[in-house]
Amino acid sequence: MTNKNSSHTAEVVLVVSAHTDDETLGVGGTIAKHVKQGHRVYGISMTDGVGARDDQISERIKIRKQASINAAAILGMEWIEGGNFPDNAMDTVPLLSVTKMIEQVKNKVRPTIIYTHSPADLNIDHRVVAQATLTAFRPQPNEIWKEIRAFEIASATDYGQMDVTAAFMPNLSVCIEETWPMKLKALMEYKEEMREAPHSRSLEGLENLAKYRGNQVGLKMAEAFQVLRKIER
Repeated sequence: MTNKNSSHTAEVVLVVSAHTDDETLGVGGTIAKHVKQGHRVYGISMTDGVGARDDQISERIKIRKQASINAAAILGMEWIEGGNFPDNAMDTVPLLSVTKMIEQVKNKVRPTIIYTHSPADLNIDHRVVAQATLTAFRPQPNEIWKEIRAFEIASATDYGQMDVTAAFMPNLSVCIEETWPMKLKALMEYKEEMREAPHSRSLEGLENLAKYRGNQVGLKMAEAFQVLRKIER
């Protein structure tokens, strides 16, 4: 007899983000849901997330690092050592360098489901990471991954404009009603990065977004994704 949860326990999830906090902002509720389903979830970040700021850099890096560790523990995700690319300037490094780093992690954890940024995003780091992820997971023979999902980031994806950055067009909704408290707790670890309402990256704004994405599909709260590629092997 086949265990009805066997498909759950078989999944290995990789979240590829430009900055620590992106994983919680865009996928936090879904990460916690994967973990509840028995999936292993790994994350990799490409920058320190604060290098573009010109004051108290070393202290900010320490605070952001600890926040990412705390948030991952809340969600049940494990960080893989990431990149040290320039924050908000990833377009200044060769795409191949970013792609190779993602490929190293891919070969190490062998994920079946991948989450990364939407290419339709105002933030240049997000766009570079999206392109590098698609390149690293190009559909070659003998691959095992099944699906690549793009997530949205409040105050980045929503700041894009169709004629400039294209548009985020979600076609997958994941209910996060039960895991919203965990996402909220993880977001609070990143208090240095949060903004006051009515900013879209405020706690109120993110709750509104979760309710809006849920209401669009008849749920109370959801995270929305755009499936960039899906393969049934």
